Amino acid sequence: MAKKTIQRFLPDHNKIKEQKSLKIFGNLLHDANLWHLNRRSARGAFSVGLFFAFIPVPFQMVLAAALAIPFRVNLPLSIALVWITNPLTMPPIFYCSYLVGVFALGQELQPFHFEPTWAWLSESISTIGPAFMVGSLICACIAAVIGFFGIDYLWRRSVNKAWEARNQAE
Repeated sequence: MAKKTIQRFLPDHNKIKEQKSLKIFGNLLHDANLWHLNRRSARGAFSVGLFFAFIPVPFQMVLAAALAIPFRVNLPLSIALVWITNPLTMPPIFYCSYLVGVFALGQELQPFHFEPTWAWLSESISTIGPAFMVGSLICACIAAVIGFFGIDYLWRRSVNKAWEARNQAE
């Protein structure tokens, strides 16, 4: 059940191989383990994808792919999970990351008003930047661990239910 549910949402691996941004990986994309979906590859892909979803850097998909390849986890799933932080979800997720960072560093909340300018960005790096980056790293690690164990639990539960249904049918 878990495998079928995940496979419905995954993009075609041939389309992913053709993406220009992933051409830097060359022949590494031909490893069959990157495209195979099993419990090990799914839980690893959830960890990688969720980790980079919470890290506020450009090219999150490329970074997720760069980590999925040496860990030999499902590449499409790793890349797709990065999109949890999209233009609609990014502001609340990153604000919560900032709050976590403020709490972790024991700082006070800094008042700020977002402005899409270089001046605001350079000023914010010194005021809210440290708390935001620490909070993002903490949230990324927590999301990766929850994703790893969460998908492992759901996968095992799905397999157990399938076995129970098979045994009851006999």
